Amino acid sequence: MGLLIKLLLSYLLGSVLGSLLLGRLRGVDVRQHGSGNAGATNALRVLGRGMAVAVLAIDAGKGVLAVTLIPALPFGAGPELPWLPVLCAFAVVLGHVYPLFHGFRGGKGAATLLGVVLGLMPAGVIWIFGAWLLVLVLSGYVGLATVLAAAVAPLYVAFGTPEGIASPLGLFAVLMAAFVFYTHRENIRRLRAGNEHRFERVMLLRRLRG
Repeated sequence: MGLLIKLLLSYLLGSVLGSLLLGRLRGVDVRQHGSGNAGATNALRVLGRGMAVAVLAIDAGKGVLAVTLIPALPFGAGPELPWLPVLCAFAVVLGHVYPLFHGFRGGKGAATLLGVVLGLMPAGVIWIFGAWLLVLVLSGYVGLATVLAAAVAPLYVAFGTPEGIASPLGLFAVLMAAFVFYTHRENIRRLRAGNEHRFERVMLLRRLRG
């Protein structure tokens, strides 16, 4: 029962979406504007830079809390159970993508996953975020950067951690990479069609050449 309660708490925490909470302060539902996604990227388009940073902090922060604070609560299974932080990670990401409080229409889970990675394997953030930033600067596509960064996570676990890929952390990295591909399927479709939105401002090499 204690395990189920911790998973439920993680899911409910994930269901608290930064973009929808902060959007209400301005009377805006970001899902009705821009790309229609309830994440930090669309918050940047709709609410502005400051709000987008706050959204990112909220969505990543709940990922950290779900894998560090909730497993340590003094009831049921604890952090000594290797699967518990990973199961809480799954639950918080599912809560973000399918939030109970917002009609099961949430974001794509990237920022929450960043927080989960920060909590589960802090050193991996350097490689994963580095891959995201590199692809974003070279291509200007946030969706492409996110998908490729997610693919780096299993590689990092396989070659950069003592646990290796045949571990709870490895299984989580593989499944979450696949889940990011799924939640970004429309981005991939638009990329293939050549009509994906591009952030020209972040393409530093092109700007330097210009």
